[in-house]
Amino acid sequence: MNSDVSYLKLYMTEHTPFAGFTRSVDEARYVVVGIPYDRTSTYRSGSRFAPSKIREASANVETYSLRFGVDIENVPIFDAGDLNVVGDISETLRRIQLIVKEIYTRSKVSIILGGEHTITYGSLQGFDGDVGVVDFDAHLDLRDEYMGCRVSHATHMRRLAERFGPDRIVQVGTRAVSKEELEYARSSGLKFYSTYEVRDRGPEEISRLVNSNLKNFRSRYVTIDMDVLDPAYAPGVGNPEGDGLEPQTVIEILQSVVGSDIVGVDLVEVCPDYDNGVASAQAVKILFETIAAIECHKRKN
Repeated sequence: MNSDVSYLKLYMTEHTPFAGFTRSVDEARYVVVGIPYDRTSTYRSGSRFAPSKIREASANVETYSLRFGVDIENVPIFDAGDLNVVGDISETLRRIQLIVKEIYTRSKVSIILGGEHTITYGSLQGFDGDVGVVDFDAHLDLRDEYMGCRVSHATHMRRLAERFGPDRIVQVGTRAVSKEELEYARSSGLKFYSTYEVRDRGPEEISRLVNSNLKNFRSRYVTIDMDVLDPAYAPGVGNPEGDGLEPQTVIEILQSVVGSDIVGVDLVEVCPDYDNGVASAQAVKILFETIAAIECHKRKN
C-alpha cells in the first residue's frame, strides 16, 4: 500500500455505525466495512441493501453476550462505512482487496458486511501469508462457470481454490451441490462437512475436524453465507435451501474455529426485502457472538 494513500478514505462512504457506535480507526481492533454489491446474483437480488439493514438491526439488539461474558459496547470497533462499488466486478474486487489489505497492515480484524458471496474472493486477496478459510454455506460455489460468468456468487470458491489451493478451504453446512462441484471437491481434496454430518457428529466434533484441517495455517478467515441457516431461521437470503442448520449450531462451531489468529470475517447474502428483518437480526446475533468469541480467545493469549 502507498503510505500516502488511505483506501479507507478514498473508496468509502460514511454510514450509521454498526452496533450504534464507532471508535477511531487507531483505537479499534475491528474495522467494519459494508459492501453493497449484488450484480451477479441470479435468484434473489437485493443483498446490496443488507449492510444498511444489518447496521439498523445492530443498533437495536442487546450487545451483551451471555455465552462469553463480553459486551460489544466495550469492544473497540471502527465502522468505515460502505465501499463505493462499481458495475465492473473486477474493479469492485480490486477495491475490496485494497481496503482489506489496509486493515490487515494496521493489524486489525476486518468485519465485512455483504453483499453477495463473490466479495469473499476480493477480500481474501488482501492478506499476505498462510490463511485458512472456513466457509459456512449451504452451497459449495465450486462451479467453473455459471451463466457465462467465471467470477460470480456460484464460482468464487472455485476461483479461490485455484488461486490459493483447495487445502486452505473447509466448508461447513453443505447441502446443495451440482455433480460438477462434487466431482471437483472430491478430486481436489477440498474438505466439506454437510448439514447431515454436522447433525450426526455434532458441533464439537465438526469443530475439531475443521481445526485439524487448518492447523498448519498461520491465520484464519471466516465467511458466513446466511443461507447456511435453515430458511425457517433466515428466510431473507439470496438462495434459500431447506434442511439447514440452526443458529445455535453455527454459533457453537464458530466459537471453536475463531481465535486470536483470525484476520477477517465476512457475512453475506442477506436479502432484506424477502423477510421482516429476521435474517438481519440473525446476522447481527451471529456477528456479535463471533466478535465476543474472538475477544475471549485474545484474552486467553
